[in-house]
Amino acid sequence: MTGAEPPRPRLRPGLAVTPLRHGLHLRGRDASVTLEGSRALPALWELLRERLGEEDEHRPGVRGYVEAGPGTPRLDPADPRVESALDALTAQLRAHDLLTEYPAGGPEPAAWLGACAPRPGPAAAALAAARPVVAAADPEGPLATALISALDRAGTLPRPYRDTGLAADRVVAVAGTPPVAVAVARTSEGGFVTAPTEPERARTDAESIAVRLDRDTGSAPAGASAEGAEGTTDRMAGASGAAVTALLAGAAAQRLLCAAAGLPDPAGQEEDPRLLPGRPAVLVAVARPPHASYRPWVTGPAGPASPAPAPAGDLSESLRRIGALTDPYLGVLDAPRPDDLPQLPAALATCASVAGPLVAGAPRTDLARLAAACRAAELHLDEGTKGPVSVGAGSEHALGRALRRAVLATTGSSGTGHALGEEEWREHPQARHWWTVLTRHLELPMRMTVHRLASEQAYLAVVRDPAGRTGTAGAAARAVEATPADAAALAALGAVTRAMAADHGPAGAVHAAFSGAEAPLAVAGAEPAAWTDEGWTDRWLTGIARREPELCTALSRLTGLRPEPWRPGGADPAGTGPTGSAGSAGSAGPVLAALYACGFTVLTGQGGAR
Repeated sequence: MTGAEPPRPRLRPGLAVTPLRHGLHLRGRDASVTLEGSRALPALWELLRERLGEEDEHRPGVRGYVEAGPGTPRLDPADPRVESALDALTAQLRAHDLLTEYPAGGPEPAAWLGACAPRPGPAAAALAAARPVVAAADPEGPLATALISALDRAGTLPRPYRDTGLAADRVVAVAGTPPVAVAVARTSEGGFVTAPTEPERARTDAESIAVRLDRDTGSAPAGASAEGAEGTTDRMAGASGAAVTALLAGAAAQRLLCAAAGLPDPAGQEEDPRLLPGRPAVLVAVARPPHASYRPWVTGPAGPASPAPAPAGDLSESLRRIGALTDPYLGVLDAPRPDDLPQLPAALATCASVAGPLVAGAPRTDLARLAAACRAAELHLDEGTKGPVSVGAGSEHALGRALRRAVLATTGSSGTGHALGEEEWREHPQARHWWTVLTRHLELPMRMTVHRLASEQAYLAVVRDPAGRTGTAGAAARAVEATPADAAALAALGAVTRAMAADHGPAGAVHAAFSGAEAPLAVAGAEPAAWTDEGWTDRWLTGIARREPELCTALSRLTGLRPEPWRPGGADPAGTGPTGSAGSAGSAGPVLAALYACGFTVLTGQGGAR
């Protein structure tokens, strides 16, 4: 009894070859390799193509016939040395994913599968069994027709289905077992394609995305009537509208068929730093000017059992996730930016918030962006809670912010004992620097007092303006840190950034100050140079980060605060039911879900399960 015939190796369609002086350059869809060192390589390449059944140099998908030129040695395929060289060349092609295997004796898979699928045969079999269904209110409309045509060209046989429950500008395609679906929609500005997911989730996502794009860009809402859809078509008539329709249909077909065949999603999360691993990406297209890109989608439904990504390990990763939270198309918060604010003597970043314009200050712009995003999220969530909310890139970051806020809320502008002398903090290079900036460079007649908090290794620094400048509890700035110098430096820095925001920021802006809670993220994974001292910001922040765990322990004893996580689907801290229910607390649902999906931690000071 004869076993099944082994699969035959073939060059990937789309492979191109360029001859070099003593070699070849081979490039495919996702990989390339340069082979050099012998004038015989062009002739060797032609022998390999014949061995793999690529006799026709004009065969679609394999480009670049290489003709042996003068001086190229003639090769004898029977020579053992030639056989060994062919084996080595084949190994190089396989190692660089330029070679694949086709099923023997069966029909050749579509060229696009051969170009990208690790195993084109099984992928083609999965697509043959996928039987896609294209649902639309009008299956003969331009978007549905374009999607059906794209699926048909890819080698499947789509079936149209009239679904009067769908909006006139939307199409849902389903394929495979278990079924997977994508939703594609046209808007007045362009359109979008959802990530492959369960059919009901695809419809839910499409509804939410349409509402969000309508809010941000004025696109036609998902529930527009047929007359509204015709108006959209009229506004987008012409070459640009047809191009957007074709682009959306092609992208929807590709995402659907890749999911049905078990192939990677074309969103390419490993290559695009804006996208988050494990989170869906939405293709957003804009007609004028023509543009399309995958955008992170972080506000989908989430529950207590939904796994959240690990907390960000450093500042760079935190800012990447903030980029997803503040995506201009699908984000839930406004992106903090320097705009035209001054970045010296301190750095500022501004964004919109539910309390109005917000300006955050820090020693560096990246740290100001982090502080602004966290404070904007806190202000949004504060609207639906009875107690304060703390948002951080991880649990330690959120806890540090929560404990400092609790101490400042209970101590006001004075400590529990007499003020320390200036010698306790004035000689520290950072405290001296920021105090000098405040009082000499900005010429503000401020006064600093530093108190120890009870018998703990924790200190409160307060900057006051005798001239009457207002601030929290009559103070221009306050800070709680593990040493008198750290507290004085951060209080002076806070007063500097508050003054800068007042002079250069939007009128009535909310001010957010930098604290030592951000220091561990700022220095994670980096080691300051051995020759630096705490006059260098990185070295100073490293010291604050090293003292942060002991400070949080001390502040917990002082306040008795035991904040708990607030997660999507948990009890509402306002006491009105599960998150996402009607009412003011319900408005926090999308932001809370997005924070959770991006690995951020939300803490509340209220007791009970969250």
